[in-house]
Order: sequence, then structure tokens, then C-alpha cells
Amino acid sequence: MNTTALKDLLYRLADDQLILGHRNSEWNGLGPILEEDIAFSSMAQDKLGHSLQLYTLLHNLGEAEPDTVAFTRNAPQFHCTQLVELPIGDYAFSLVRHFLYDHAELLRFQLLTTSSYEPLAQVARKLKGELKYHVLHANTWVKQLGTSTEEAIEKLQTALNETLPFALGLFEKTEHEEAIMADGIFAGEDELRAQWLESISKVLAQTNLELPDLATVAPVFGGRNGEHTEHLQPLLDEMAEVFRLDPTADW
Repeated sequence: MNTTALKDLLYRLADDQLILGHRNSEWNGLGPILEEDIAFSSMAQDKLGHSLQLYTLLHNLGEAEPDTVAFTRNAPQFHCTQLVELPIGDYAFSLVRHFLYDHAELLRFQLLTTSSYEPLAQVARKLKGELKYHVLHANTWVKQLGTSTEEAIEKLQTALNETLPFALGLFEKTEHEEAIMADGIFAGEDELRAQWLESISKVLAQTNLELPDLATVAPVFGGRNGEHTEHLQPLLDEMAEVFRLDPTADW
């Protein structure tokens, strides 16, 4: 098995979860209603826990301790997609990002349940249950708001138009794509993208929202190779404050 390719995949998975977890946590105390305040905080906690399990797999493969990996790297060393690092914006933006991201993540982990790397397959089987609830939450609110008032529909449509190019960056391939597939570690980004489009299209068809023509949408790539927006480094600096003060603190 190509260990370098496996680590590349694990870093992508873990960094996505870590960064979006911290972004979602910023809704704590700011949710439009108490239910959503609690929901986003709970999902943020889940994602941080997911990232810890994935960083632990990396540590078992010879990488540094999870805290060291999470809190001592700078932006160019992260492999997260740019979608997850964007500021939370308004509720419509965060909801649509949540919808697009978690549909992809649930499908990704479902595919990973049969990974040839058994430790990853075991983690995937464990985490997909929590991700189903994340997707259920996203679907519920997208369908409810996407069929409600003209203002709500307009805000969601604007958010969908803005986030879709970044969401397509979730499926950015790296130089290790062929090795990951050849070793049976993962089915590949093309397969995941196809399943994702089918999944989100079914939900959007139940709303007044329209998925933009993908032929006219340029995916935002670069994040998997360390190219990030100006928003990531300030977030990393904030995340690392406690670690710098007390490196022995627990998650």
C-alpha cells in the first residue's frame, strides 16, 4: 500500500473536518433561533471529534501527535478545500455550505467503509452514522426555507451560487489520486462527485432553488495543495492560542 498516498487522503479528510468544525462553532450564541444555535454547535463538536480520529490514524502512520499536527502548521501546510475556511457569513451561506459539504462527506465516508485500509474503513463505519444526521438537518432546513418566502428563497439561491464553485473544489484531485484508487483505499473523486450531484439534485428538486449549470461554473481548486484564501491563517492563529499557552491541554 502506498503510505504517502494514504497520508495525503487522511490529511485532506482531517483538515476539512477540523476547519469547518471551527467555522461552525462560530455560530455559538449567534444562531437565528436557539435550535440552530445548538445544532451548529453540536455539529461543530462532531467534526472536531472526527478530525481527531483521522489525525490519530495519521499519528499511527508515523505523523506527529494530533494536537501538534492540528495547531502548529501554517496555512500552506493545510490540505483543506477552500470551501471550509470561508467566514460563516449569514445563516443562508452557512446552511448552504453545510448542505453541500455534508452531502459530499457522508457519501465519501460511505465509500470509505470498504477501504482496503481497514483502520480507515472502521472509522468510516463509525462516523457515517453521525454524518447522516448532519445531512438530515441540512436537508430539512434547505427544503423548508427553499419553499418558503421570496426573501428566503432569494438568499438561499444567492448562497448556492456563491458556494458552488468552492464546493466543487471538494473533489480536487492530487497527484496521489491514481495510487489511492489502485490500492483500493478510495473509489476516487470522480465517483464521489457523480454521487454528490445526484444526491443534492434530488433535494433541490423539492425546493424552488436551481442548481447552476455546472458547465458555466469554474471549480475553485488549490486548497488540496496548500493554496488558501486570506481567511485561513487568521483562523489558524486563533485556533492555536490555547495550545500555545498550554500544549498539554486536551481537546
